[in-house]
Amino acid sequence: MAKNVRTIPATLALHTAAPLSAQKKRRVAGYARVSTGNEDQQNSYEAQVDYYTNYIKSRADWEFVSVYTDDGVSGTSTTKRKGFQQMISDALAGRIDLIVTKSVSRFARNTVDSLSNIRALKEHGTEVFFEKENIWTFDSKGELLISIMSSLSQEESRSISLNVTWGHRKRMADGKVAVPYGRFLGYDKGETGTLEVNEEQAVIVRRIYSMFLQGMTPYGIAKTLTAEGIKSPGGKDVWGGTTVRHILMNEKYRGDALLQKTYTTDYLTKKKKVNEGEIPQYYVENNHTAIIDPAVHEQVQREIERRNGAHSGVRIFSGKIRCAECGSWFGSKVWHSNDKYRRVIWQCNHKFDGKRCTTPHLREEQIETAFLAAVNEVLNGRKKAIAAFEAAKRTVFDTTALEIELASLETEMQVLSDKMQALIRENATVALDQEEYQKKFQAMSDRFEQAKVKKTETEKQISDKKARLGEIEEYIRLLKKQDGRVEEFNPELWCGLLDYVTVGDKLVFTFRDGTEVEV
Repeated sequence: MAKNVRTIPATLALHTAAPLSAQKKRRVAGYARVSTGNEDQQNSYEAQVDYYTNYIKSRADWEFVSVYTDDGVSGTSTTKRKGFQQMISDALAGRIDLIVTKSVSRFARNTVDSLSNIRALKEHGTEVFFEKENIWTFDSKGELLISIMSSLSQEESRSISLNVTWGHRKRMADGKVAVPYGRFLGYDKGETGTLEVNEEQAVIVRRIYSMFLQGMTPYGIAKTLTAEGIKSPGGKDVWGGTTVRHILMNEKYRGDALLQKTYTTDYLTKKKKVNEGEIPQYYVENNHTAIIDPAVHEQVQREIERRNGAHSGVRIFSGKIRCAECGSWFGSKVWHSNDKYRRVIWQCNHKFDGKRCTTPHLREEQIETAFLAAVNEVLNGRKKAIAAFEAAKRTVFDTTALEIELASLETEMQVLSDKMQALIRENATVALDQEEYQKKFQAMSDRFEQAKVKKTETEKQISDKKARLGEIEEYIRLLKKQDGRVEEFNPELWCGLLDYVTVGDKLVFTFRDGTEVEV
């Protein structure tokens, strides 16, 4: 017998499973996005919202749900697009049958994001219509077309990202500085776009530097500022030690600017990384009005390095008293903390670790009295010290030759870096003799590393000289300021004149100009 094939007509819609004869309206939502906040984009954003609201409502077979929006958000990733995420969530929950949007690039510039979301929507019976490309995702050719268009959009984003990055780096190379003014204490944005000192905030910055040089730690400074109700750079009531440390180390307070401290590693994820030498940095000197004198800033950097975890307290004696036996710093200890005999003593931090040091403990009154004797001896010979400093200032602390050498090394490194990268690109595109390539590359690499080591050493020499000059200038300023003998302990003199005191059979006070006085 001959086969008889009978067709049974479909009664349900393929993707929605709704009866074909049903007159149920499709629940439709619109999606609008602009990636920047400029005026032209704002007009486009408002126009998109108005257009899709009216367009959806004009259709008798559609039921308006909402127009989901993202304003000023990039399309390279969906993770930060709250409107987009809410729309997808509502669709997967069965509240939307159709999403209408302007184009594939409005939906997503990332191919992976675009396809994964469209497939998830398709599995839950939600279609997407891209008006510009006239693509319906339930169409058999829809996914192929979307893959092509998304790839083109992603490549366009990559190209835009490269152009924007080039623009940023060109501005940096030209010495143009940009800072987050909303979270930057001490400066406002001037009419010409330059940094202008905010005197009210600058007082706080100067005070932070002063407190640090008086012996306080970043944590202690933060605690003091919080207790006084002073707002942090971010407008918070509580200061953190890290925030204070960043202020102390920020070169912009001395009128300079280091550019490209971080960079974006991936244009899709927008992930940033601290620049550890992967790309060039630019140091702009005398870019704007300084809040902190460069010599004081150098002094603070040297003090940060000197302490290097030597103490964590907030007392001015911390990190200033050293054990003659083991070289450790003295720390404070409270005796009789709950009665009338309460007193603070200072002893070697390693006094009871393993081998016991025989250095004595000191009461704070003893330290203060001994310092008065030492500082008055120094003041007796101050005229000689001032004359010696003025005579040596122009020769001992001159950094002109070192700065010329540093500029030469930086130029050499840049030339070598360009040559190495060019050689790598040539080897990737042309069949070179690999033995010859490795030999040539290694020779350039060795020269680069040698120049890098010399550059680091030269920078340190310049920094040390400038910091030392700043310290001694402050030392001389304080010497000149004193009129006669010092009768009472003065914290400013302790922090400004003294380098450290060594405790042994006697107390040896080492002052910032190298003078040593035994008491």
